[in-house]
Amino acid sequence: MMKNKKINIVTLGCSKNTVDSEKLLRQLSEGGFYVTWDRDNSGADTVIINTCGFIGDAKEESIDTILKFVRAKEKGNIKNLYVMGCLSERYKEQLIAEIPEVDKYFGVNNIMDILEETGVSYKNSLLTERILTSPGHYAYLKLSEGCDRTCAFCAIPLIRGKYISRPVEELVKEAAGLADSGVKELILIAQDLSYYGLDLYRKNKLPDLLEELLKLNSFKWIRLHYLYPAGFPEVLLRQIRDYPQICKYIDIPIQHISDNMLKMMKRSYGRRDAEELLYHLKDQLPDAAFRTTLIAGHPGETENDYLELKSFISEFRFDRLGVFAYSHEEDTYSYLNYKDDVPDDVKESRVSELMEIQQTISAEKNESLKGKVLKVVIDRNEDEYYCGRTEYDSPDVDQEVLIPVRYDLSPGNFYNIQIVDSAEFDLLGEPV
Repeated sequence: MMKNKKINIVTLGCSKNTVDSEKLLRQLSEGGFYVTWDRDNSGADTVIINTCGFIGDAKEESIDTILKFVRAKEKGNIKNLYVMGCLSERYKEQLIAEIPEVDKYFGVNNIMDILEETGVSYKNSLLTERILTSPGHYAYLKLSEGCDRTCAFCAIPLIRGKYISRPVEELVKEAAGLADSGVKELILIAQDLSYYGLDLYRKNKLPDLLEELLKLNSFKWIRLHYLYPAGFPEVLLRQIRDYPQICKYIDIPIQHISDNMLKMMKRSYGRRDAEELLYHLKDQLPDAAFRTTLIAGHPGETENDYLELKSFISEFRFDRLGVFAYSHEEDTYSYLNYKDDVPDDVKESRVSELMEIQQTISAEKNESLKGKVLKVVIDRNEDEYYCGRTEYDSPDVDQEVLIPVRYDLSPGNFYNIQIVDSAEFDLLGEPV
C-alpha cells in the first residue's frame, strides 16, 4: 500500500476501544499516512473499523457500520476496508463467511499485523503516544487489558483475555505526554480498577499510581472508571476525600442487589457486602456523586428479585444510573448454564421502570442545585448552548450543564457556573 494516503479509523464501543484506535492512529501517522477518524464521510482510500462485540445492541451497531462501508467500497468510494476489535476477535470466521467484502479481519491485540498490512513498521518508541480523537482537554488512560473476574454474564474475558496491568512508569510517561498536549482531565479506565497491579506487583497499585500522577501537577481533574465492589482499597477512599484533583465521582457497577441474583451472576459478594461498602463510602464522601450500572432480566431474576432491586435504587438514590437489559452472550457462564428465561418485554419493562425511578431521583437532586456555583469544564458549543460538565459527570455517559452561547466561553476551559434551572438529566447555568 502506498504511503501518504488517507486512512480513516471508525471507533465503536467503549473508551478502551478509543485508546486502542488512538495508538494505532499514531503509528500510522508516523508511517506516513494522513489519518482521520470520521464515521461518515472522510474521503479516505482506506477505512479501519474498530468494533464492539460486548452485547447484542453493540454487535448490531458494528455489523451495520461494516455493511455501510461495504456499500461505500462497492461504489468505489473507498479502496480498502479492514475490521478490527472485539467483534472480529470473537466472530472472525463467521464474519469472513458472511461479509467477505471486507479485505481482512483483525482481533483486539493485532496492531502489528494491521500495520504490516498497511506497510508500516511498528515503532516501540511510540508505545505511550497517541493521536487524541476526543476533545483535546480530556483523555482516557487505559491501565490494563482484559479481566480476571468470572462474572456469569460477561464476555470480556473471552474477548480480551486475562487481566494484564501496564507498569506504573509506562502509565505515568503516557500521562505526562497527554498533559503536554493540553489534557486537563485524565480519565483512568480499566475493566476493573480495583484489580490494577495485582497481577504485576501482587498488590493493588491504583493508590500508588494516583500518587505518581498527582506529582505531575498537570491535571485539574483525575476521574476513575470503574471500581469493582469487592476489594475496594480503603486508602483510595482517603485519596478521593483529601485530593481536590481526584474527582469526587464513585463509579461502582453493582449490577444487582439481591443475594439470589448476585450469586447467579457470580459477583463474589452479597447484598450485605455491597450495602456496607456503598453506605460507608457515602458516609465518608458525602459530597461525592455515585454512579452504578444494573442488569435487568438476567436468567433466574424473579419478580421478588426485581422488586428488591427497585426498592434499593429508591432507597440509596444513586446520582447517576445506567440500566441494561440482559443479553444472552455465547459461551459465557450464563449462556452455558442458564436458560434465558425472562421474556424480552419483561426485561424492557424493568429497564424502563428503573430509569423512571432514576429520572425522579435525578430531577430532585438537580433541583437542589439551583443557586449553587459549580466548577464546570466546557466540552463544546452546540446550537444555542455551550455544553459543559462538573466533576460529578463523565463525558458521554452523564448529564451536562448548558450555558447560553451569549456568554464568551471557550471549550476546554473551566468556569464557575451558577445553576439557574434544572431538568431530569441536565442543568442550566450562567457564568458568575
